[in-house]
Amino acid sequence: MDEGEDSLLRRNRHSSPLPPHLSSKVLTLPTVLTLGRVAAVPILVATFYVDCWWGRTATTSIFIAAAITDWLDGYIARKMRLGSAFGAFLDPVADKLMVAATLILLCTKPMDTVVLGTVPWLVTVPSIAIIGREITMSAVREWAASQNGKLSQAVAVNSLGKWKTATQMIALTILLASRDSSFERLLPSGIGLLYVSAGLSVWSLVVYMRQIIRVLLKKK
Repeated sequence: MDEGEDSLLRRNRHSSPLPPHLSSKVLTLPTVLTLGRVAAVPILVATFYVDCWWGRTATTSIFIAAAITDWLDGYIARKMRLGSAFGAFLDPVADKLMVAATLILLCTKPMDTVVLGTVPWLVTVPSIAIIGREITMSAVREWAASQNGKLSQAVAVNSLGKWKTATQMIALTILLASRDSSFERLLPSGIGLLYVSAGLSVWSLVVYMRQIIRVLLKKK
């Protein structure tokens, strides 16, 4: 999720013309894949509320496909040099829409755990942490892009952010799949991974903010 914002951050540090790694084309293959993720969000919402096996299967499949194309569009953009300014802008938007929509959907239907029973806040708490972090980092990166290069470097994507994204995608896939009785035994692991992802989200935010503070203090 953070990779697209990182590309956009690098783009904002340059004036026209476009940097060599970015294409002036709007509809490149990676961008089409990203647009597909955006278009899939309302379908995901619709299938989530179809209370039968194929609705649950469709919802999980859509999310898995979105997670795969999230990796695939970045890979294609790098390998085929098809990155674009529009794609760099749209990629994190598509990711955040898909993840936020999935988290909110899961919050609307509290899950019944074996140990705790039905706990309304079980998914809500990490969801607030994850969505709150994404909103905050988007604002921080936008601000950093308007400042000097050192601030932009301070919020560049790091390995912690990538681990956060990976655990987040796996957790949400498991939670969506566990709505089917065939996979309900996976629910505890999905919830556990979601809390791990929330922890990594908050931790990465703290790391980024500390780096920003160091840069600002050096300027004084």
